[in-house]
Amino acid sequence: MVFAVVIAFVVGVAVVAVPFWRARAAADASETARQQATQDRQRVVEFMHLMAEALGEGLTRAELHQRIVHASILCTGALSACLFQRTERGTMRGTAVEGLFPPHRPLSDEAKSKLTTRAKFIEQVLQAEEFPDSEGIVGRVATTGRGELLADATGDRRVVRHDDPALVVRSVIAVPLFFRDRSFGILAVANPAGGRAFTEMEFSLMESLAEQAALALHNAEFLHLQMEKQQLDLDITVASGIQRMLLPRKTDTIEGIDLDARYKPAQKIGGDLYDVIQLSRTRLAIVVADVAGKGIPASLLMAICRTNLLQIAPRHDSPGRVLIELNRALAADIDQGHYITMLYAVIDTVARSVTFARAGHELPLFARLDAKSGAFLPVFVGSEGMPLGMVPDALFSAVIADHTEPFGLGDVLVLYTDGVSEAPNEDGKEFSGHRLADVVRTLHQRSAQEMNDGILSAVGRFSGETPQRDDLTLVTVKRV
Repeated sequence: MVFAVVIAFVVGVAVVAVPFWRARAAADASETARQQATQDRQRVVEFMHLMAEALGEGLTRAELHQRIVHASILCTGALSACLFQRTERGTMRGTAVEGLFPPHRPLSDEAKSKLTTRAKFIEQVLQAEEFPDSEGIVGRVATTGRGELLADATGDRRVVRHDDPALVVRSVIAVPLFFRDRSFGILAVANPAGGRAFTEMEFSLMESLAEQAALALHNAEFLHLQMEKQQLDLDITVASGIQRMLLPRKTDTIEGIDLDARYKPAQKIGGDLYDVIQLSRTRLAIVVADVAGKGIPASLLMAICRTNLLQIAPRHDSPGRVLIELNRALAADIDQGHYITMLYAVIDTVARSVTFARAGHELPLFARLDAKSGAFLPVFVGSEGMPLGMVPDALFSAVIADHTEPFGLGDVLVLYTDGVSEAPNEDGKEFSGHRLADVVRTLHQRSAQEMNDGILSAVGRFSGETPQRDDLTLVTVKRV
């Protein structure tokens, strides 16, 4: 009887103990999972911290790739890692590696003989070999855009088997680096420490790390673009300042000549040129030019042109001779496909005339009082000519000729670039020379400055909200 009671007691305790043991085991598993989740979150945070530090150091793209590979090893405990990117040829190639990451393809006998310097040699092999973006585990991830976990990679046909035990792939994870549908490559880690296999939790961790790595690469690219833009803006500001120094600070004139000049580039740096050169007490040279193109290249060519012009102009009375010699001087500096249009005029107050030569530039506008009708008539006059730097010297010289027009009291001369005559409106129509002539006819009794104000105001009203598309230069001269 006593024995039966004891047996019943033991069985009862056991019945009670089994649910208790199961509950305790479940609690332990839950605690382990919680600790693992906390640890994984900490790893992601550490990875983010490492990426933030890398961005703060202003690393190059190659250096950032190497930092990502190193951080992925620290966070996963892998023995090796590699970052692959797609080349312009559509193949995959390793760009950063750490540890003895197994090459994607079998090593040749010659390569095997060089394994004495393993780590460095393997790095060179990975960065030199290219393979189709559909080959192997890396190629599959690149093709599908989905990460892959091979917990046991020893029997997978997509994994190359190397003779060297150090290059045997036991377990591997490969994940894509995506940010906003843009691929930054494939990050792969191999063989966790301790001879174990990668787990699903570590695969999830790698996917999280890949997201942070892709974000870091995107931000680094954005920062580099911003830095390049800031440097370019600085260069443009400096170049713009230099260009302003090259333009006349004041428009020198001579007795009997009222002159006003305006210059408005379409960008910070323009390709137009104007200058006023006093040749004597009674002779004044005026030049207006337009360099093909905009921006820094055009401004540099403009600066070269002006430097040569200032040396050549005082040596010749003939505007045509000035342009011919200038064309020769610029021959070595103007690349094929580039050219300069120019109008060079010399005003002689004693002879009461203007003599000019035109190298493919817009026709000058003369406005004078007609003796017969008593009306003030603007007319476009000019000679033939080819742009500087466009044709050989012999052909250029053959078509350049001087043209002389009377320039008496009250007469007006307007020189300009196509930024004035070709200024568009919202309908795509151009301001045109006819509208320019109408404005000059209306304002011919005003000063040169007031006429320029009126011309620019008329261009502005015509263009409306249409952005300025070309550099604008305007020089108005009035005989007083």
